[in-house]
Amino acid sequence: MFFDLCSLFNLRMLWLSTLLIGPHVPGAAAKLPSASALPQKQDIVIEDFEGTDYGAWTVTGTAFGKGPAQGTLPGQMPVSGFNGHGLVNSYNGGDGTIGTLTSPPFKIERTYIKFLIGGGKDPVNLCLNLIVGGKVVCSSTGPNDKPGGSEALDPGFWDASPWLGQMGVIQIVDNATGGWGHINIDDIVASDRKPPMYVNNPSREIVATKKYLNLPVKNGGPKRQMTVRIEGQPERRFEIELADGKPDWWAFIDLSAYWGKRVSVLVDKLREDSTGLSSIDQTDRIKGFASLYEEPLRPQFHFTPRRGWTNDPNGLVFYKGEYHLFFQHNPYGWAWGNMHWGHAVSRDLVHWQELPVALYPDEHGTMFSGSAVVDWNNSAGFQTGLEKPLVAIFTAAGSPFTQGLAFSNDKGRTWTKYANNPVLEHIAGDNRDPKVFWFEPQKKWVMALYLENSDFGLFFSHDLKHWERMSTVTVDGTSECPNFFPILLDGDVSKQKWVFYGGNGGYLVGSFDGYRFTPEAGPFKIEEGNCWYASQVYSDIPASDGRTILVPWGTMEMPGMPFNQMMGLPVELSLRSTDDGPRILAYPVRELNTLHSKVADLKDYPLAPQDNPLAKVNGELFDLEASVTVGHGEAVLFNLRGIEIKYDIQKQELSCLDRKVKLAPIDGRVDLRILVDRTSVDIFGNHGRAYMPMGVLVPAANSTLSVQAQGEGIELKSLKVYRMNSAWVRSRA
Repeated sequence: MFFDLCSLFNLRMLWLSTLLIGPHVPGAAAKLPSASALPQKQDIVIEDFEGTDYGAWTVTGTAFGKGPAQGTLPGQMPVSGFNGHGLVNSYNGGDGTIGTLTSPPFKIERTYIKFLIGGGKDPVNLCLNLIVGGKVVCSSTGPNDKPGGSEALDPGFWDASPWLGQMGVIQIVDNATGGWGHINIDDIVASDRKPPMYVNNPSREIVATKKYLNLPVKNGGPKRQMTVRIEGQPERRFEIELADGKPDWWAFIDLSAYWGKRVSVLVDKLREDSTGLSSIDQTDRIKGFASLYEEPLRPQFHFTPRRGWTNDPNGLVFYKGEYHLFFQHNPYGWAWGNMHWGHAVSRDLVHWQELPVALYPDEHGTMFSGSAVVDWNNSAGFQTGLEKPLVAIFTAAGSPFTQGLAFSNDKGRTWTKYANNPVLEHIAGDNRDPKVFWFEPQKKWVMALYLENSDFGLFFSHDLKHWERMSTVTVDGTSECPNFFPILLDGDVSKQKWVFYGGNGGYLVGSFDGYRFTPEAGPFKIEEGNCWYASQVYSDIPASDGRTILVPWGTMEMPGMPFNQMMGLPVELSLRSTDDGPRILAYPVRELNTLHSKVADLKDYPLAPQDNPLAKVNGELFDLEASVTVGHGEAVLFNLRGIEIKYDIQKQELSCLDRKVKLAPIDGRVDLRILVDRTSVDIFGNHGRAYMPMGVLVPAANSTLSVQAQGEGIELKSLKVYRMNSAWVRSRA
């Protein structure tokens, strides 16, 4: 709700008119025409801020930059609710900058001046002003005057009828330097049409008779606080970009547990003409089910949720034949925010079944990243039946950030928060992302926790509920999302090493005595792609399997889809000795081979320039394996559906798009494996010595493949091409 000085002026004018003309009574001869009765003309756009600069507007100070912002600025919470690409955003350089932005004079020719406004609330130092005759006659400010809040822009307006025909100036002021010391403005328009007013706390009540409650979402729309009550008791509270009109997509709430109960949906405010509440309906399948998992940009063998945003993988744990994948999730939005723990399970790391949300925001904060373990010895005392408890350890992102527990006694299908959360109070900074494992030699749990800068803390516990600090690990150049695990060097049980790394995959190799990690080599990088972050390794993989399995967040936007971002391919890690010291290798898990259908198989094939042995192969999804004898040629070029991958023989360099990595031949050969999905190309060189997950929108119209030589003496020792089948099973939707 914005503060509006103009309405105070108009109330005064109404009082004066009553004194001069007298109150209106039925049948009275004298009557002033209402603003709505005046002839309505076409709107006049005063400024939409879609240009590269501010044009004829006058800028002072540095808060507004040299031109309109293109959305969110560095260090700022996500900005929403503006139209087009540009807006005024005085967060340029942070809240400490000040300045003004002033329009050239214009003639006031319409009854109302409408605008979008957001940011800080300070009627004196942060305001949008209408100036007539050198005086401020109307002024508005943003809604935020305390920590938290939202960067969403909301509609506002002034009644400009008292100044029709006069010259006016719009001025945007930022003289504030504290928290919320900035203002956001967009689309200043003169109009004869009064914008719709707001209704505070509208609600709707239904009886749950079907499985899903469908909610309309408008990407980039104003964020609303929605509360869902069951039989009058608050059950869920979250932000949603509720569509006032036609939605971009539909989010959903699972009503399975509330059959036959009264469900009330309340929103903090809505436009009076909004259909946001009235269009909510119930269905037995989510809206859009007919095209579920077949959407144009739906990855076909990378996990994505049915709806909404996803990022960091969380709680990767194996129990009784099931791989559990939890993930950072906004079920009600296409963009980051509103963090929950989504949940899916698989028996083969390939075919996933999405389950209901596992962890919801609570009084301690939203649910940030963490890990999960099987408490085989019931050390926390959560076990109530025959199943061993699964325990999730997570960050509650409140003020401040703390660490909490949740547990499940039914193989992860339902989750209960520990009543005495948090189990680890605030330590430093935005401490977060606990990675927990059982350290058998000392019969204790160990937690790696991000603290601040490049520092991570190590803690121990005997019951998962009480933690003591042991030591600190510093990994220069990385932060957050720690992983800490043992791994055998060259597969030798007598050469166990420990690996520690942060969110960007910068890792150290060393030893661990149960209290302190001692680095011996590094930091090195696990991967060299453009689509990888915040990975996690699985806990509780059986000793009979022995693999270290990693899943990353695939940082790739899916524009126009009702979902966004993906999980990267699950890969198996190994630690190998090289001429440069120990290095982690990553290679796709063997289970992905179950999606194969072979379409090409060549051996000992001399590759001449301009030759293309794949000229007759086409399709959408591929897994290509090539072993190339490089000889004295210049390069080998793969073009897979328009995406070029090049191995430069002279430079011993593998490249794709803007990424490059060194890759030396082994015994005169280079082995490559390349998997092509709809929004990614995953590249592996020499069985994992090079690991390049590349996010790219693969051209839908291009289904061709080619491999060509530059120079002589290049031979395809072997080349296998498989079409990949989709991993999705619609019956599990």
